[in-house]
Amino acid sequence: MLRPTLAVLAKSKTKSSSIAWLSRQSRDPYVKQRLSDPRSYRSRSAFKLLEIDHNWGNFLSKPDVNTVIDLGAAPGGWSQVVAGKLGWDEPNSEPDQPDVSLSAPKDRGSEELSFDPLNIDDVPDNELEMGRGTIVAVDLLRMQPIHGVHCIQANFLSQEAEMFIRDLLSINGNPEGKVDVILSDMAANTSGNHTADIESSLGICRAVLTFATRHLRTAQEIGRARGGVLLMKHFQDPLLYEFRKKRLEPFFDDVKFVKPDSSRSESSEGYFLCQGWRGIR
Repeated sequence: MLRPTLAVLAKSKTKSSSIAWLSRQSRDPYVKQRLSDPRSYRSRSAFKLLEIDHNWGNFLSKPDVNTVIDLGAAPGGWSQVVAGKLGWDEPNSEPDQPDVSLSAPKDRGSEELSFDPLNIDDVPDNELEMGRGTIVAVDLLRMQPIHGVHCIQANFLSQEAEMFIRDLLSINGNPEGKVDVILSDMAANTSGNHTADIESSLGICRAVLTFATRHLRTAQEIGRARGGVLLMKHFQDPLLYEFRKKRLEPFFDDVKFVKPDSSRSESSEGYFLCQGWRGIR
């Protein structure tokens, strides 16, 4: 299997910013680990989720966690982590053929959605590990298959995606479309305008919370005080602190600000780890 390598730019065309980026990448221990790890994580951010999960109670590995949704999942690093936690270990090879996608029924609107049911057709059965539960990855971008992960190409807030997710979960005896853990590593491309970037981050957090209010299973339903988990990225700012106080803390038993070591120190990114969903009354 071929592994990705750091790009080498021609000296005559290399800009100073590109040189700085390449230098940082070459020194980054998590970039090096990703390139050498036998699990071949698709993104450096996979190590952020591994670290958060390890440091804060292994919430992905709880025996009552059976349904996880990864919003803004492409290229799939976080979904790979979840698949591993739920036992859907992949063989150390890439499938020879891309996944076969299914289009949403025509009567669900003009927006096309696609998903790959279990990503199991491209690898011999004797090389696959069968895990538990249902993992759904949603993104506007198409993702390459991940064993055990249902990939949906759609806007996660659209009515079509809502129906598609509900139908998908109902196959496994979950007619209400409830989820134990919701993950979001989404962030808009930075513009250089701090105010605009913060507004974008706040908008994404609001959208993710809206999705969670419809789908997240409550701690009471799960039967565990820290059940019902929402983990989402944000950029640090007083507006996001206000969002935490007004929109998160009243509805979760515990809300933490988390910045894993694998998050670059110069970045203002952080994560809200929300556990114990009480629901909206």
